[in-house]
Amino acid sequence: MDLSTQNYLVDTDWLAAHLDNDELRIVECTSLLSNYFEDSAADGLVLETGRDLWEAGHIPGSAFADLLNDLSDRTRRNFMYAMPSAEQFASVMSEIGVGAGTAVVLYDRGMNSFAARVWWMLRAFGFDNAALLNGGWNRWVAEGRPVSAEPPSYPKARFEARPRPELIATRERVKAALEKPRAGLINALDPDEFAGRPPQRYARPGRIPASVNVPFAVTVDLGTQLFPPDASLREIFDAVGALSKDEVICYCGGGIAASTTAFLLTRLGVDNVSLYDGSLTDWSSDPTLPMETG
Repeated sequence: MDLSTQNYLVDTDWLAAHLDNDELRIVECTSLLSNYFEDSAADGLVLETGRDLWEAGHIPGSAFADLLNDLSDRTRRNFMYAMPSAEQFASVMSEIGVGAGTAVVLYDRGMNSFAARVWWMLRAFGFDNAALLNGGWNRWVAEGRPVSAEPPSYPKARFEARPRPELIATRERVKAALEKPRAGLINALDPDEFAGRPPQRYARPGRIPASVNVPFAVTVDLGTQLFPPDASLREIFDAVGALSKDEVICYCGGGIAASTTAFLLTRLGVDNVSLYDGSLTDWSSDPTLPMETG
């Protein structure tokens, strides 16, 4: 089963038809963010795993990928979803049955941004045979498709991590990109955050200089959780010059929303796309680094 033939995006009909395929691994990636601007956590966010929701009912056969607790580097306390080590990631994937000879379909219960984050992590660790479920959990349930509370029965696998460091941008790489006319920075936050208007939840308001804004909300239908047609997405990204750059670095607040940007650009055939893992949480914490507002 080669998911590249689906350009890494499958619909609910496709998944329903392949539920019993022995090579398929369905993985739920739900995380929960709430109290966006309330002072209930260090950065105004309450972050929770979606494991309880998954245990109550999920797409039949689904395993659960716990981004918050299992697939983040918890030693970096200021970056809640920081990339884990290759060893940590490989251990989790092996445990849920992902490895050579398998194909992975990812979904979550929001806008698929957490599923996109896991898709990008798989790619960054050398595994390409993965796709997102267009519309995610919400579309699956809205269509009256089957739901199960049974635990997955996937056999353990051996996931061999083959890191691709070029897919994860560091602070130093972003700094270097500012000196390259043919490099582009895409900010996936909403226009108010991009402009630096309050309220703000980063150390400093604004954006990295020379960034263009492609808000996450224009890259997915907030009502249906479906991605726009490729032709529409191509127009969106072409309008900000992203399709003609030699290098594109995607960022947001903490590397979640921008994972969707990176996923979509890759589907459109854009080469040399990377994700700034720490995003504005990292960049704004260093007062020596430039930022723009307005």
